[in-house]
Amino acid sequence: MTSATFRLYRFTPQTAGLLIVAATAWLVTVRLSQEMESMGSMGLALPPFVGVWTLMMAGMMLPSIAPLASMYSRSVRSSRLTRLALFGAGYLVVWAAAGIPAFGLTSLASNIAANSITSTVAAAAIFAWCGLYQLTPLKRRCLEHCRSPLALLLHYGSYRGALRDMRAGLHHGAYCLGCCWSLFILLIAFGIMNVLAMVVLAAVVLIEKLWTRGEMFSRAVAGAAFGLAIAVWFFPGVAPGLLGGEMRGGM
Repeated sequence: MTSATFRLYRFTPQTAGLLIVAATAWLVTVRLSQEMESMGSMGLALPPFVGVWTLMMAGMMLPSIAPLASMYSRSVRSSRLTRLALFGAGYLVVWAAAGIPAFGLTSLASNIAANSITSTVAAAAIFAWCGLYQLTPLKRRCLEHCRSPLALLLHYGSYRGALRDMRAGLHHGAYCLGCCWSLFILLIAFGIMNVLAMVVLAAVVLIEKLWTRGEMFSRAVAGAAFGLAIAVWFFPGVAPGLLGGEMRGGM
């Protein structure tokens, strides 16, 4: 890595603001999880569900794009805070849109949770599907995209117009969604508002994207997912969202 690249990679004050937003999202998410758990079953309509989902994704995903965001903010000459905010907004729009199918899957999971056999099959299928997707060429391509910040910076530099920063955020968010969506489906098995599961999955995302051996780690995650697909038949507690009586947080 050249000295110029290193200077670009260092965090900027604007990127620190991005991390503060992520930390705030984590704090609010933990608080919501505690409130929902204490209130028992609490079904949410689509709009509030998408709001809570977007908040969760902000906490879990924004730290993983901090290196790219730092480089992006250093590459622009004016209005850095505004332009980084537009980039982050475009990024979160993608994850907010992902909340719509997540709502449908969560509603379906709530309907089958009363049947232990069906729930076990569903949990095993979720774990197995995650493992399979981790090994697909699409996963590998999306992960390579997310792990190449300099290439992304050069690509986004060609964008023009008032919405160029939001376009860049949307573009990067789409690849991140392609990289990570199968991991977040695991929240249906673990429980949508399961904070421990969120922390573990956020760590997995960070390691996949930032560790030099992230691609190898991604394959190890596939093996762990296959192991859970088998383990759930013998240890239902590994899927508390489907086999723990009711979904944590009531979603």
